[in-house]
Order: sequence, then structure tokens, then C-alpha cells
Amino acid sequence: MTEQRRAILSGSVFEERIGYARAVVDGDWVHVSGTTGFDYTDMTISEDVVEQARQCLRNVGAALAEAGASFADVVRVRYLLPEREDFEPCWPVLRECFGEVLPAATMMVCGLADPRMRIEMEVEARRGSGAAPGR
Repeated sequence: MTEQRRAILSGSVFEERIGYARAVVDGDWVHVSGTTGFDYTDMTISEDVVEQARQCLRNVGAALAEAGASFADVVRVRYLLPEREDFEPCWPVLRECFGEVLPAATMMVCGLADPRMRIEMEVEARRGSGAAPGR
């Protein structure tokens, strides 16, 4: 039997203040909310966009793991950045997680909730899909 809807919380103060979950599991699908480079254990954030990307991926990875999924199950990723030129320096870090998975991806330039935030990521995954690249 497929798991019904379940919310996953990270402990971020933003979840409580705004009213959302880090991720929602609905059946085999895992929807991870826009996730920034904050380290939620101490609510700090690096000034470096590449380190923020690494922390985003740690945060997303933790949510996926709690949902019973992994980066291999990701089918879509969205990258949100206030500054277009910040995206390319992050590519090597992003390729480490998604280079073999090859999810559909979109990058958008937009304002983020806090001026310290330089990148935000949102992912959708289907548990058990274990992406096999179709090259």
C-alpha cells in the first residue's frame, strides 16, 4: 500500500513562521520545498554561493532521505538565484548530485526572501525510480 500524504519538517524557523513543510510525501512522490543554504541547526548561512549550494543540497538530501528517497529519485529540480552570474560557479557542485541522474531542470533569476540567500533549490522525486539515465 502506498504511503498517504505526510509532511517532513526540518526544524527551520521559516516553516513555523510561514506555514509550510520542508517536504511533502504523497504516495511515491516527494515534493521538496524551495530550500536555501541555511544550516538549520544554527540558522547560519555562508556568504559564498557555492557553499550555499552545497548546504542546499545537504538540506534537500536530508529531506529526501527522511522521505525514503535519494538524489537518484529526483525527476525535476528548479534553481532560483537573484544573480544570474552566480549560477555557473555552482555547476560542479550541482553536477556531483545530478550529473548521473539527469533530472529535468530550470534556472530562474528572481528575488529571494532574505538578501543573504544567493541560491534556492526545489526538487520533485518519485521514490524507487532510481533514475537510470537514458543516454
